[in-house]
Amino acid sequence: MNHLGDVKLRTWTLRFMALLAADTQDQLAWLGERELETEDVAEEVELLCRISEGLTERGAFDPTDLHHLRAIGRRLGEIDAACRVGLWANALATDPAWDDIRSLSRTFLLANLGDWRQPLPRPVRPETGDG
Repeated sequence: MNHLGDVKLRTWTLRFMALLAADTQDQLAWLGERELETEDVAEEVELLCRISEGLTERGAFDPTDLHHLRAIGRRLGEIDAACRVGLWANALATDPAWDDIRSLSRTFLLANLGDWRQPLPRPVRPETGDG
């Protein structure tokens, strides 16, 4: 791993996987009052899974890690468009696909870091429009 950008992308991937691996109650607490769309979460995960190919080629992840990330991407790809509409908080409570993604994310973190329990990323503050 020789690119500063690779380090940042690896770190972001690990942090986002920590969020996906967290218990539902912790995910909902992390969300707080934020109205994060399911489609936005799905797109972020899909992006991270896609860039993991290049990160693995450059040594930021092991091939085993890539295998786990591909499994997460495949499971996410099985969620139909109708289930991607609406708030992620609602999807966490109603769509069993997120339980599968939670389990796959935990497996990834166990293989990569030795424990799936990791600090959650700091939430991005919602824009207030007070620019």
